[in-house]
Amino acid sequence: MGMSSKPDASPASAIATAVVPASTLELSAWQDVRVGSVKPNVFTMALHAAATAVQRGDVTDPGTLTVIDFSQPSTQPRMWVYDLRTRTLLFEDLVSHGRGSGVTMATSFSNLPDSNRSSLGLYRTAETYVGKHGYSLRLDGLEPGFNDRARERAIVMHAAEYVNAATARAQGYLGRSLGCPAVRPEISRQVIDSVKGGGLLFAYYPDPQWLKTSKYLS
Repeated sequence: MGMSSKPDASPASAIATAVVPASTLELSAWQDVRVGSVKPNVFTMALHAAATAVQRGDVTDPGTLTVIDFSQPSTQPRMWVYDLRTRTLLFEDLVSHGRGSGVTMATSFSNLPDSNRSSLGLYRTAETYVGKHGYSLRLDGLEPGFNDRARERAIVMHAAEYVNAATARAQGYLGRSLGCPAVRPEISRQVIDSVKGGGLLFAYYPDPQWLKTSKYLS
């Protein structure tokens, strides 16, 4: 599965003119939609988590849903960005995991500062800023004990030169971050501008404790 680029339609323009109906977060609304290579069970869980977050009032009218499947190797596209208003796949691309989480495969996750590990669960996208990695996006973790220290840990979406297919092919794994979901520089601004300001990001791995206790999955 190749990596996709942003289509001509602008998510920003859609945000200004449409509101996401509740039915969009039902699996049945996506039956005839191209969703990419995401595993069906992961996509289903992501939609359920998003719907639960809306029902609980933890987010209002999320325009996008980003799904990251950390059970997939870092050498493969494992991040999908969906426009919830138009039910469109915007991106299917590479994304890094934390160096403390593993090498090719991420297998260990943490919410602790200085762990250099990725965190699981549902996040709300927040504001952008320009930092040491350039244009970046702050994330607020919505799951206590799993990712709610994301802002304290400076877990953000940003560009990284080590996120590229050539590096993955050459060394057998993607470059790794300190826990951030870093993306290719070529698409970073487009992705960030598509999902910023109240979208949802769902980071998945079949971790028994998280699957059992997440307030968005139970």
